[in-house]
Amino acid sequence: MTTSSEKTHELQPAIISYVKDLPNVCSLAGLACTILAIYFSIIGVYYAAMIGMIWAVAFDWADGLVARRMKGRTGNDRIFGGQLDLVIDIVSYGVAPAILLLSYGQFSPAFLPVAFIVLAASAIRLSYFSTFGLSDESKYTGLALDNNNIVYVFIFILEGILPSGIFSIVLYVSGLGLAALNVSQIKTPKLSGNPRNVFLLAFYTLGITGIYAWKLL
Repeated sequence: MTTSSEKTHELQPAIISYVKDLPNVCSLAGLACTILAIYFSIIGVYYAAMIGMIWAVAFDWADGLVARRMKGRTGNDRIFGGQLDLVIDIVSYGVAPAILLLSYGQFSPAFLPVAFIVLAASAIRLSYFSTFGLSDESKYTGLALDNNNIVYVFIFILEGILPSGIFSIVLYVSGLGLAALNVSQIKTPKLSGNPRNVFLLAFYTLGITGIYAWKLL
């Protein structure tokens, strides 16, 4: 006789089966970009790290766009995709920036507080969002984490202009400022839901990629 728990177990899909879901493929592609960003941050090739960080945002936006346009996705597909996206976000927008700050600060103990604050703010921000969602149909409470990477890769253009010591301070203060905005009560629009913003991000991503690829030559 088959018990109810055995029936439930039989109905559960294989874990790896969710990899074939196209939005999840986009999410994992973004994670791959983040791993590259972390790797290049650690070895000090910061321009390559910036390329990885901005492409992580591009794939993050793409998974939502694809998910909204796909038909036939089940409730479990959507729940799994949402959870996968949140887990990847903490790596892309929390761990990667924290490692970038530590690396550029030459792993000085002075950079440990800002790295912790950046990562903690990201975890708190994502936990709050997973609990309460949007404040209305199109606005977040606090600055959405994807904006952090967009700002970091823009700020890093100054790295070749300002003296290293001055730029370290700029990066330090920027990290603290973004973390404060992430957990603030300000209302910010959901940029990734607007097709015009998706086009602008694509243009920005290609532009940033071109700038830093040129700097790497």
